[in-house]
Amino acid sequence: MDLTEVADRLAIAETLALYCRGIDRCDAEQLSAVFTPDARIDYGDGAKPIAEAIPSLMAGLGAMRLTQHNISNTVMRISGDTARAETNCVALHLIPAPQGEIEVVVGGRYLDRLEKREGRWRIAERLYVMDWNRTAPSTMALHGGLFDGLQRRGARGDDDPAAAWWGEG
Repeated sequence: MDLTEVADRLAIAETLALYCRGIDRCDAEQLSAVFTPDARIDYGDGAKPIAEAIPSLMAGLGAMRLTQHNISNTVMRISGDTARAETNCVALHLIPAPQGEIEVVVGGRYLDRLEKREGRWRIAERLYVMDWNRTAPSTMALHGGLFDGLQRRGARGDDDPAAAWWGEG
């Protein structure tokens, strides 16, 4: 593996991580930046152009209190300015419900085709494969014991502590 391939692999890994950050912070601008303008996304319900998919994602995710997408085990093959990557993902979704908050945890894989355009790797096509899921009443505790001392909490958009933290740099 030469230094160019190492640099490309790191840049692709960053693109995949920024996707998760954009999703979890409900940041449509950041999410758009990881895709090519002509990208298509298929989460299992049919391929959609990125311009249609992002507003739909923001609406669905905006109805949730929070999500956390964790990616791992990326296998990628790079050929010039194109690449394919298969990445495992486990995502937690906390969904308000009349009977109390629900935890939905989904495990699956992203099958991505990426392109390097203007020196940046972006996702040109994404297929999502769901491998498993679990739905249960939420057991999340925010108060009592250890949790009383942990007052910095994740949030969406500019309300998240990372928004100000990144703004300092």
